[in-house]
Amino acid sequence: QVQLAESGGGLVQPGGSLRLSCAASGSVFEINTMGWFRQAPGKEREFVATTTSGGSPTYADSVKGRFTISRDNAKNTVYLQMNTLKPEDTAVYYCNAVARVSTTYKYQIFWGQGTLVTVSS
Repeated sequence: QVQLAESGGGLVQPGGSLRLSCAASGSVFEINTMGWFRQAPGKEREFVATTTSGGSPTYADSVKGRFTISRDNAKNTVYLQMNTLKPEDTAVYYCNAVARVSTTYKYQIFWGQGTLVTVSS
């Protein structure tokens, strides 16, 4: 199996910045797409951003121009740079990855445990 370890969440004032990290480990043979989702209190989980194995990004309209997703394939790590944060960005952010497991060589979807981002004055 593959484990995803997230870090970087915390409390920040409106207009501030945070950088989230997510590193994959375990029985990983190859990682395809990696991305970020978020879930605000009382709302459904929503898409934030993804990046392909080649580094091509896709963003939700709500974060375009403010967030940047990137990855370091040598470290099996994906990042989310969040700038100009707004109170409505407050949510638990979840990392996910489509990874080929070394034991079966089949692609599976994995999720991190989530990291809380709170934007408040």
